[in-house]
Amino acid sequence: MQKKKAIMIGAGIANMAAAVYLIQEGKWKGEDITFYSLDAHGSNDGAPTDTVTDEYWNKNHPMENSKGYIARGGRMLNYRTYVDLMDLLSRIPSATEANMTAEQDTRDFDSKHRTFDKARLLEGGKGIIDGGKLGFNNLDRQLLTALIAMPDSEEEKLDNVTIAEYFKEDTHFFETNFWYMWETTFAFRINSSAQEFRRYMHQMIYEFTQIEHLVGVNRTRYNQFESIMLPLINYLKEQGCKIVLNRLVTDFDFKQTEMQDEITVTGIKMTNTLDDSAEYITVDEDTAVLFTNGSITDSATLGDYDTPAAENMDYGAASSLWKNIANKFYNVGNPDKFFADRDSSEWVSFTLTSKDHVLLNEIIRITTQQPGNALNSFISTTPITPLGQKDVNMSIVVHHQPHFTSQKPNETVIWGYFLYPRREGEFITKPYIEMTGKEMAQELIGQLAKVDPGPVNIREKEDAILAGIVNNIPVYMPYASALFNNRAKTDRPKVIPEHSTNLAFTGEFVEQPYQMIFTEQSAVRSGEIAAFHFAGVPMSKLVKTPRYDKDIKTLLKAGKKMFD
Repeated sequence: MQKKKAIMIGAGIANMAAAVYLIQEGKWKGEDITFYSLDAHGSNDGAPTDTVTDEYWNKNHPMENSKGYIARGGRMLNYRTYVDLMDLLSRIPSATEANMTAEQDTRDFDSKHRTFDKARLLEGGKGIIDGGKLGFNNLDRQLLTALIAMPDSEEEKLDNVTIAEYFKEDTHFFETNFWYMWETTFAFRINSSAQEFRRYMHQMIYEFTQIEHLVGVNRTRYNQFESIMLPLINYLKEQGCKIVLNRLVTDFDFKQTEMQDEITVTGIKMTNTLDDSAEYITVDEDTAVLFTNGSITDSATLGDYDTPAAENMDYGAASSLWKNIANKFYNVGNPDKFFADRDSSEWVSFTLTSKDHVLLNEIIRITTQQPGNALNSFISTTPITPLGQKDVNMSIVVHHQPHFTSQKPNETVIWGYFLYPRREGEFITKPYIEMTGKEMAQELIGQLAKVDPGPVNIREKEDAILAGIVNNIPVYMPYASALFNNRAKTDRPKVIPEHSTNLAFTGEFVEQPYQMIFTEQSAVRSGEIAAFHFAGVPMSKLVKTPRYDKDIKTLLKAGKKMFD
């Protein structure tokens, strides 16, 4: 149903993409689009720490040390699959590079800093592992092939099936180099959705032949806030869009109909979090409401060098609103599948800032690679899983430096994460979730020491490394992997639910044909679909999605790699 104005609930990449398409394809005026959001960072974040300490989720967890930088997470791009994202970036100017679009900026940087990861996996006593040997046995190959061969029409067979359940007769799969790389590249866990795993097998099947070196990975020039979100924000503000921050949307009013199946938003209830005052917006017939119904960074809390990140039990802002809507309508999904199972979704990350390059140079020496190439995952030397198997302890990403535009030449910023935060460290004998930033740095030094080829072990420089760290920010994210949680297809709403006249769902908790989640690609496409729908643009103009699972050459290469 065509509209003339839009209210965006959430200022993440999905709704910002929708606004760009409404303006450029729908020929809307920017002044007819208004955003309401808690903050401007969303999941594609990155900032000096002192600029985020007063944001909504951090107010009840003050930091004694707010030096350095913070990025709760980061995403690797892939031109071959992220076609909607690259289309979006081609439409807006770079925020940092003159006379370039954001797409040209990214392609220019990436062409000069190509990824080739030499140390994707490391293990004590072995050093750098040859990840090119995927480690499959015949049963692994049989089950993976069946998953890849499963047509879209049969995907419901994997409703409510975990990856562990799919491979229940083949626990060896979880000891392969392939699994170690796949789980840490995309943040899958054994209790994640087999249905989503299948979609990744389909859209990323070409990664079989290059995952050990990540040569298909493309990266932005700076952190993703400055290289992706800031260009969007700047463009939309120049177009006249209004971005209203510090607003917590708590509920929608809907039109009352006899059968209660028409979905028409008539009003929006929200709280101004600066003064806790209530606000209300009436939604007229000409206005569309685009709602990002979940965020993986909701309820995230920060620690610092001497303080662990507190565990925030809040259900989440966006998901709470989604739950209110789901209580009123039957066809808008089930948020509890994603936000009521923290055991499957939580993890802890950290952002380490140092005033020198001592740690950076040691990592370069041990991994034999330059900054910008790395996703280094450290495999345990002893069994640590409930299945009695080895697994990855922690992973780090050493970005090309500088990773922030305000970063000084002498500073280093490194990001890392623990996919299973309640496991205990090998060198700091407490769960990762309870560690301070200093203790996480010590755990990292211990992991590096295990794989250090010498002749001088990094342990001998530990005091110097710690003396150079100005801050290390632990971040507890209860919903970081929520979008992979075990589910059925109907547990996520469609972008435009049946019987909806003015409400669209956007982001990574919506159901789209074939699309995999946890990528800017799916988020952007959801906004694109919503924009085309409400602007009356034919869906035939959507960016075409490549189907690598139907490309014979790609499949043959992947099949050959399985037997190497």
